[in-house]
Amino acid sequence: MATGTVKKVVPDRGFGFITDDDGKDYFFHRDGLDATLDFDRLVGGERVEFEIEASPKGPRAGKVRAA
Repeated sequence: MATGTVKKVVPDRGFGFITDDDGKDYFFHRDGLDATLDFDRLVGGERVEFEIEASPKGPRAGKVRAA
C-alpha cells in the first residue's frame, strides 16, 4: 500500500489528486474512497494510504483511506 498526501480536490467534479511519498501524482475518484474518508470533507494536505490501480488512462489511486 502506498502513502501520500492529498494534493488537490475538485469537489464539483468528484475527483482529486494524491502525491505519493516519492513525488508522483495519482488521480482518484470519489468512488475510490473507503469509509474512513468523506469526500465532501476532504481537503488538500491530508495524509492517506492507497492502492495503485490500472486504468485505461494510466495508474490511479484506489481504496484510498486515512493514514
